Amino acid sequence: MVAESTAGAGRGGEPEASDSLRTFGAVLQALREHAGLSRQELGDRVGFSKHTIASVELGRRMPDPVLVEGSEEATGNTGALRKAGECLARQPGLAAWFRQWARLEATAISLYTYECRVVPGLLQTEAYMKAVSLSVPPIPDEEELAERVAARLQRQELLSVGRKPACAFSFIVEEAVLGRGTGGKEVMRAQLDHLLDVIDRHWNVEMQVMPLWQPDHPGLDGPMQLLETPDNQWFAYSEGQENGRFIADRKSISLLQHRYAKLRSQALTPADSRSLLERMRGAL
Repeated sequence: MVAESTAGAGRGGEPEASDSLRTFGAVLQALREHAGLSRQELGDRVGFSKHTIASVELGRRMPDPVLVEGSEEATGNTGALRKAGECLARQPGLAAWFRQWARLEATAISLYTYECRVVPGLLQTEAYMKAVSLSVPPIPDEEELAERVAARLQRQELLSVGRKPACAFSFIVEEAVLGRGTGGKEVMRAQLDHLLDVIDRHWNVEMQVMPLWQPDHPGLDGPMQLLETPDNQWFAYSEGQENGRFIADRKSISLLQHRYAKLRSQALTPADSRSLLERMRGAL
């Protein structure tokens, strides 16, 4: 992954072109041409249209496992496509546009999150996760809901202080998110208890609450996340309605870092944030 690349999401949850998808597509195209096959011919052999083959080769579409396996056989069984396909494998329960970010998240040494819609996924209880998923149409079926919850719970292992090196987390959450009552009183009581427990048990987690009254607010453009890799590179991620955007452009990241720094300075201190969480919990 190099600077200046972005990976968001197209319609239907498919990711837009990214370095990893382009690389897979280039390998597929090279092997197809070496085998003397047109896109139509390869498509006929693997059961996909020539347009699908073109989208995969151009890095615009996540390759289906059936397409990967069929293309491997059609181009000589070199093993290259199977290996490349493993790196692009879908992770059940995570939105398509989030998977590239999730791979970086797994080894990050710093992760900053500003959230103005819901409690950040890394801090959610299982009941809160379900309440969020069942609030936004289309409502998932039982299997899809279970996949979402399982994926999010697995992600929460990132908080572990046993990681070497442990990741340093900063969370800034709007007070309105905590007062919204997502899922009802019982769900929110448990959620606030969980936030307090995470703060107490994880020295690597800092949480701040942005108070309701904040006339000069640098986060009005929406939620954001910033992470630092083990080799000290920074990347960012933002998400909106039915889309997400992976950000590697240095100027854009610098801008978001400035915004996050201002958010951090305006939010309640970690100690005052904890006191607010206790008061909100007691009021329920």
